[in-house]
Amino acid sequence: MAPATAAAVAGLPKIAIITGSTRPGRVNDSVAAWVAAELAGRTDATFEVVDIADFNLPLLDEAYPAAYQNYQGDHTKAWSAKISEFDGYVFVANEYNHTVSSALANALSYLNAEFNNKAAGIVSYGSMGGVRAAEHLRNLLAELQVAVVRNQVMFSLFTDFENFADFKPTEQNAGTLAPMIDQLIPWAQGFATIRTPQAAAV
Repeated sequence: MAPATAAAVAGLPKIAIITGSTRPGRVNDSVAAWVAAELAGRTDATFEVVDIADFNLPLLDEAYPAAYQNYQGDHTKAWSAKISEFDGYVFVANEYNHTVSSALANALSYLNAEFNNKAAGIVSYGSMGGVRAAEHLRNLLAELQVAVVRNQVMFSLFTDFENFADFKPTEQNAGTLAPMIDQLIPWAQGFATIRTPQAAAV
């Protein structure tokens, strides 16, 4: 998908807005598109929607643990290259069976080092705001050495979706996005100095 902002500006953190579902008829992509549109006017980072459906990731089929980065599949190599581009992430996580979707968990399982020492925020949704999916996602990301900011965006299927399908967020819930991004961007900048220690010494 095309970047949500103008061309990337040198020196600004680059943030991926990652979809969390690949199901036919999903609403996840509309939530991700809304996030991108809301952030398009910011000048302190660049944002890009990354749709996991575009990478056609099968149930994890790599023979070696992700930490080895000994990738065999072209789909894995493409996924690795894309994730490596970013300084931070916004995960759009839907709750399914009281946890994060299997599609997102599978996508995360493919990689390791590409996520290390980066920051993330979570936009969740579900019958209870996707809170259980978000909590489980925080644990998955911790194992990948991704630091998740405290602030979180939560949408309810009952109040933020018309007929459980058309995403129309309430003003109150929509207003929680900017404070989360305000936390995410400094963390993304800070972790960049950890990944490149020489930059901190300049």
